[in-house]
Amino acid sequence: MDKNFNQLKRQEKEAFFMLPIITEIKRLGGQTTTKELKKSIVANCKDIPEDVFTSSKVSRNGNLYLENMYPFNFSVTSLVMAGYMDRPHPGQLVLTKKGRQFNGSAQELVDDVHKLSSPIWAERSKKNKQRKERQQQLEKENDDNEEWRTKLLMALENLTPAKFELFCRALVKKMNVDIDENIGVKLSGDGGLDGFGYMTTDDFRTTRVAIQAKKWNSDHLVSSPEVDKFRGAMDKYQAEYGIFITTSSYTRDAIQSSRIGTRVITLVDGTRLTDLIAKYELYVTPVVTYELGEFFTDDN
Repeated sequence: MDKNFNQLKRQEKEAFFMLPIITEIKRLGGQTTTKELKKSIVANCKDIPEDVFTSSKVSRNGNLYLENMYPFNFSVTSLVMAGYMDRPHPGQLVLTKKGRQFNGSAQELVDDVHKLSSPIWAERSKKNKQRKERQQQLEKENDDNEEWRTKLLMALENLTPAKFELFCRALVKKMNVDIDENIGVKLSGDGGLDGFGYMTTDDFRTTRVAIQAKKWNSDHLVSSPEVDKFRGAMDKYQAEYGIFITTSSYTRDAIQSSRIGTRVITLVDGTRLTDLIAKYELYVTPVVTYELGEFFTDDN
């Protein structure tokens, strides 16, 4: 790639995403979720920045948004339109025979996708008449509601360090870990831990669980030295299991470091953190809404 990814225009980013999307779904066995796909792209695509899905900008109206989500979503939808993938359910992607058998270059893929998807986009633009409505249609097809995720992450980043650590311990407690009342509850002097607990399985085996919490913004990724330091703290308390939680994300080296050795450390980035908060409804309230079916939106 001649230009750095961050120097690309939005349409260039849309095109650049296409081959990594196909490649990573193949790596994942031909089917995956959009969340797992994004995680795999970050872990394996060296030409794409590690913060590609966490990097944010402020819009004209003052709202924070994830700048690369739209070109990624556009690429996914265009590949579906061109017959390389199916979307059987919201958030799920499956390669078609055409997608599985593709072995061409990035440019060949982009050319074919544009040839097949452009007329469909043009027809949608005719019906919608405005680009804004076209974008809204695309967002409806995307399984992630990025607005509430961004709002939640901003709220977490505004917490004090002590309150964020307390929040992370509360989250891990929701995950059936009995939190120790003494280890990891001080702001300093706890050997690098932000929490400690015990998890008992159905066969009555108890596992010691160490917790690390880093309240960092999206531009500050957790690196491998931080993961190694956490593993050292785990050794001090003989923890068999580690959970590293951040509002940001992890470098590729940090991901590799977490998998080394006999004790794998579970990494929870900002996206997965919002998923867990929603799952356990920790200090959040679900809002039920309804989306109108095609009957109401189709002119025929």
